[in-house]
Amino acid sequence: MIWFLIIGAVAGWLAGKFTKGSGFGIFGNIIVGIIGAFVGGLLFGLLGLQARGLVGEIVTSTVGAMVFLFALAKIKT
Repeated sequence: MIWFLIIGAVAGWLAGKFTKGSGFGIFGNIIVGIIGAFVGGLLFGLLGLQARGLVGEIVTSTVGAMVFLFALAKIKT
């Protein structure tokens, strides 16, 4: 569980850097990263891609978090 939260925090922070240029605070990063992990897992599954290991989990979560943040930005406008 702790490892999942750490990966979520890292993925959320990276997604924040790539999409907005800043992070969302530790709790915001964790939430965005966890949602990103689900979104990324779904997207990678639909595309037939697999990511293994720590780096794969971070990449999957970060890509999912970026897609999540992009969708939120489109909904807000």
